[in-house]
This record gives sequence, structure tokens and C-alpha cells, in this order.
Amino acid sequence: MIRQSIFVIIASGFILPLVILKSDIDLVKSNIWHIAGPVNENYETINVVRQKEGIIRVTAKVNPVGKIELNVLITSSASNDGVPTNLPDNSRFVKIIYKSTQPIKLQAREGNEAGTGCVHGGSHPRADLPASPNTFKTIKIPWTHFRQDGLPNGKLLNIHNLCKFNFVNYHPVSGALLEIKSVVIEN
Repeated sequence: MIRQSIFVIIASGFILPLVILKSDIDLVKSNIWHIAGPVNENYETINVVRQKEGIIRVTAKVNPVGKIELNVLITSSASNDGVPTNLPDNSRFVKIIYKSTQPIKLQAREGNEAGTGCVHGGSHPRADLPASPNTFKTIKIPWTHFRQDGLPNGKLLNIHNLCKFNFVNYHPVSGALLEIKSVVIEN
């Protein structure tokens, strides 16, 4: 197992997970990914390709309606919900290697206020992944760039209650392509 979870109760009564992440875990290689929206691929397809080729590949359908949301939990789970991860104080960024024909919003989803679950909803601080249609791009995004609703004065991400990353294309066009080779959290 690559992670160990121990739950601790802090003075305010909240339960927070104490998760020890092994250094340099690549979420593309280690974790199950989930997909929603107007895409050609489904859950099974993206995970088979991920295991065989070491890449996540998602293509928008012809005349897509609605947003595309590709996500991965930080602490892997077979479902799209799970327990939040408590990153160490010295973790400063996430490094992503990707190629995309359109800009992508990267949401860093937080768990519920009690720190006990990653059910849908909650806080979605986000950062931008610019389009890089022709070549794979490596980007390091500091945790301080993840702000609620992407606003400069939006609430900062709480890295001690991190559930998952959502890669969202809010306005996909026919054939829009997103490929992700690597997602590594500095630990």
C-alpha cells in the first residue's frame, strides 16, 4: 500500500486525516480516474488506457453539450468519493504534464468542514491550465495559486483537507482533446 491513513481529532473537535504520502506518487499511474460529461470515453476506457499506456486521454463528443469533468482522488478510491488527504506543511505545489486543445480549469476539491469525507459539493479552489494543443507541457502550480472560484482574493485551498483534482473543460468543442501524462504532488 502506498498510503497510510490515521485519523486524528484536533482541539476544535474536527476529525482530520493524517495521511502519509509516499514521495513522488504519480496519480496517473497509481489512482483510478473518473469522468463525466460529453466525451467518447467512459470510466472503464480511460482506466484501461491509463494502465496500458500510462496516459489519461479524453476526447469531447461531436457537438458536446455541457462541461467535461475528469477527476482523481488524492487518496485512491474505487468510488468517486473517499477520505480527504492531509498534505504536509512543506508541500508547495502539484506538477502536471499535459496536452490540451482548450484551456482547462483545475479544481482542487476540499473535503467537508469536518474533514471526514469527499462527497460532491464543498469548496473548489481552482487554477488554470492554459491550452497546449501541439506539445506536452509541464506546469508546476503552487498551492497558493488555488483560490475559490479562481478569484485573486478568493479563499485559499486548505491542503490539509484535499480530496481530489477535477480537470474541467467548461466549454468543450467537438473533438477537444485532453491528455495527461503525470500528476505529482510535491511531498
